[in-house]
Amino acid sequence: MTITPSIGQKPMTRRAVLAGAAAVPLGAASRAWAAPTASGPARLRLPLPTGPYPVGTVPLHLVDASRPDPVAGPGHHRELMASVWYPARKAGDLPRAPWMTEGALRALLADAGFPLDPALGPLTAGHVGAPVHRTGHRLPVIVYSHGSGSHRGDHTVMVQELASHGYAVVTVDHTHDAFTEFPDGRVVTPDDFPMYPRDFAADLRFLLGCVEGLAAGRNPDVDGKPLPQGLLGALDPQCIGAFGWSKGGTATALTMLADRRVRAGLSIDGPMQPTITADLDRPFMMMTAVFTRAAMPDVAEFWTHLRGRRLNIQADGAVHNSYGDNATLIPQAGKILGMTDQQIQDWIGTLDPARSVRIQQAYPLAFFDRHLRHRGGRLLDGPSAAFPEVKFLP
Repeated sequence: MTITPSIGQKPMTRRAVLAGAAAVPLGAASRAWAAPTASGPARLRLPLPTGPYPVGTVPLHLVDASRPDPVAGPGHHRELMASVWYPARKAGDLPRAPWMTEGALRALLADAGFPLDPALGPLTAGHVGAPVHRTGHRLPVIVYSHGSGSHRGDHTVMVQELASHGYAVVTVDHTHDAFTEFPDGRVVTPDDFPMYPRDFAADLRFLLGCVEGLAAGRNPDVDGKPLPQGLLGALDPQCIGAFGWSKGGTATALTMLADRRVRAGLSIDGPMQPTITADLDRPFMMMTAVFTRAAMPDVAEFWTHLRGRRLNIQADGAVHNSYGDNATLIPQAGKILGMTDQQIQDWIGTLDPARSVRIQQAYPLAFFDRHLRHRGGRLLDGPSAAFPEVKFLP
């Protein structure tokens, strides 16, 4: 549940968006802080992925020794939390990973003034530490970049869907512009130090190096955390895609321009600022909502520089928060908090949440299947009767 949809040149704060778009009645708010009981509100839920494989996941504590930390001072290097999601061989009774760690979720909710009990945070479909499903072929890899003031779990619906269909997906918290919790219990929140799309892109390029290390049998976790059985050597460093939301969508484009290891990219309503004027010769798809080519000169300019296969789709009724976990979590939280239908629509638009989930599960998978696995399928060829709300913008 991201609380910072940035619309326009100046990002809005989490509190401003909450107050302006979805203010919560105080009576409902005070009740919501009570811990869930047998008769009280249940956990929020994420939809299950549709692929044939169970999903495994493992967090990674990473340090980029080539870059100093811009906030911590001399002697400190860029420190990141990441997660690897992958098809699992068996899940058994292994615990499911939370959408966010408790400390990070508590900080996000408090910062936003969003009065939901952190104990109601959803569980994912990812089983912590499950062994990797190996078929004799290495797993294609996709790296993910979140939006401003967000976190690496923000598009878990997409991430676990891809993993359930045989992809390894590596997500990362962009420290100092994210809500993140480190293994020693430190919680770091977005601060006043400016983080730009190029900084996100630098994190993604470091992540690509970690992917290569895992493929070569090296554990990148700085604490030496044991990895799931079969993960070392499982990833294919020659078959990598990337996607991101908002600022992360811009970072995806910048990463591809700087690094040919990424073969295909997807931007989810990325503003493409600052203006990108370099040509990109590999496949790129845009799922737009607010940051459209018609409304944003920067997005229109970027489109003219796409020299590989390009695609721009848009769902009727979508807003900046529509293509992400918000689409399913905000309506559930709204019921608990007593929000009106209009307040919920202010958050996620008029696109039906169930339809949003299906779009999120179908289109990114079809895109990466086509350009990383060279698999057929006609979903990307044009309008589909199965998705009448999705328009293809020429």
